[in-house]
This record gives sequence, structure tokens and C-alpha cells, in this order.
Amino acid sequence: MVRNNIKFNVAYFRLASFIFIIETLIALYINDSIIRPYIGDVLVVILIYCFIKSFLDVKVLPTALFVLLFAFTVEFLQYLNIVEKLGLQSSKIATTIIGTSFSWIDILTYIVGIIIVISVEYFFQKEK
Repeated sequence: MVRNNIKFNVAYFRLASFIFIIETLIALYINDSIIRPYIGDVLVVILIYCFIKSFLDVKVLPTALFVLLFAFTVEFLQYLNIVEKLGLQSSKIATTIIGTSFSWIDILTYIVGIIIVISVEYFFQKEK
């Protein structure tokens, strides 16, 4: 039950905030062929994971898999051109957050991001 798992974690919140700032800077100022399309997508799943862990005391693997499934869902919605179907194609915020084009490479970058999350989490749990 989620209600029992509500617990604010300042470390995850700080990390989520830091990654959010990086992601915002990437979205606003970087338009290259490596950082924005690849590093940004790796970071976005880490950001979502850290945001969830900021407020919920939940296990690593189920949370990481939920975030991965969420990212896959957003990517699938891009395949369906959801931004256009919702009439948001002129919204810079909507096109930046949701995205506009499906890519198998994005799926791979999300997987890499979640592998990083799981690896780092289990490394730190082992250290404790």
C-alpha cells in the first residue's frame, strides 16, 4: 500500500532537482547530435526514478521497471503522434516534454539509464 510508503527523502530530491536543472539546460541550450538526444534520454529516466524515490520509500527494482515502462509508454505515444492528435504541436513545452518522434535508439537509452539506476542503487546498498 502506497500510503505506508510515503516518506520524503532529501537526497533523492536533491538529485532529482539537480538532474532536472541539467535536463532543462540541455533542452534550452544544447542542440547537438550526442548530448541532447542520447545523454538527455538516459538522464530523464534517472530523473523520474529519483523523483519517485524522493516521496516514496519503495523497492529499487519494481520502481526502476515502472519508470522504464513509463518511458516506453511515452515513446509509444510519440509513435502514435500524440502531440499532434492533442493539438499541442505548437507548444514548445509539450513537444519538449512528450517528444514528437519515435526512435528505437530512445528505447535503448532508457534501458541504459535504468541499468545505471539499478547498478548504482545496488552498489550503494552493498556499501551499507
